Amino acid sequence: MQFTPTQKSAAAWGLIAALMAFVLWLLAPVLTPFVVAAVLAYALTPIVNWLDRVGRGRLPRLVAVVLVELLLLVALLGVALLIVPILAKEMPLLRDQVPVLFDRLNEALKPLFAQFGLKLSLDVANIKAFVLKYLNANFEDAFGSLMASVKIGGSVALAIIGNAVLIPVALFYLLMDWDRFVASMLRLVPDRARGAFDSFTSEADAVLGQYLRGQLLVMLILAVFYSVGLALFGLDLALPIGVFTGLAIFVPYLGFGLGLVLATLAGLLEFAAQAGPARAILMVAVVYGLGQLIESLYLTPRLVGERIGLHPLAVIFALLAFGQLLGFVGVLIALPASAVLLVAIRRAWTAYLSSNLYLGT
Repeated sequence: MQFTPTQKSAAAWGLIAALMAFVLWLLAPVLTPFVVAAVLAYALTPIVNWLDRVGRGRLPRLVAVVLVELLLLVALLGVALLIVPILAKEMPLLRDQVPVLFDRLNEALKPLFAQFGLKLSLDVANIKAFVLKYLNANFEDAFGSLMASVKIGGSVALAIIGNAVLIPVALFYLLMDWDRFVASMLRLVPDRARGAFDSFTSEADAVLGQYLRGQLLVMLILAVFYSVGLALFGLDLALPIGVFTGLAIFVPYLGFGLGLVLATLAGLLEFAAQAGPARAILMVAVVYGLGQLIESLYLTPRLVGERIGLHPLAVIFALLAFGQLLGFVGVLIALPASAVLLVAIRRAWTAYLSSNLYLGT
């Protein structure tokens, strides 16, 4: 069977894509800062180019890049600082309410276990003394004890610090040289395939733009939802916890998990003295349960999945599949990579339907 030039080209590009995917899989542990920087550079390059146009050549690109990166760092720092008022309010409450919570836990567990013929009595005094010892310690001692207790190795700490430094550096160089980098990649494309390649990249760029706009919309809606939902239950820290949870949703699972932990802790400490832990558990179950259902079953599939043409089941599968293959990097790039892959599948399917292989001629 003879293959047409188009089929040969498609097979060659498919082989290249497979090899690139294999290399990504091998290098996944060290690619995280570069992938994050590349995603940020792709999203921020239009803003840098806009500043170039507004400056009409009088504003050096270096200044535009530094300005955009500083604004990004300020925005990220602002999100991180949402945790500061939470900790500032919760730490004193934690010292006051921990003894009460342990007493109530002991009182609730004893009759429960007694029904099964088990005698249980927590050593509440020693537990409270142990916990309060850490809570009353200064920050340096508490942090050192925490690091030792969870056995965080020096290599992990160095990796975190290294990524925090490397991502801004890589982002700076990518923003400075993005256009030249893209032009260098375009020179690798043969002239006979340039038209099809430009058409593909234009469609993929449009799809990725829709993805970013959809994701931002999901984050804003969820920030409002969680803030209002927690406020309706009377949580004092509803606004910072709700906004943090909504914005952190950009990192699937991790953002939701952090928000859930913060809301649970804040609710237990604030409501323990009046209504007991039941109100806090009810609040978290209702607000975060509904939030997860709305985000997973409606917002992400509709505002992100539909915008890029992915079925809701495909969105869920993409997150799981990329996460399994590439870990955290895979979860981060799952939907944008799936959007580009979808464009390639559409074009391959169209080519197949019009090919002699399908038509039988």
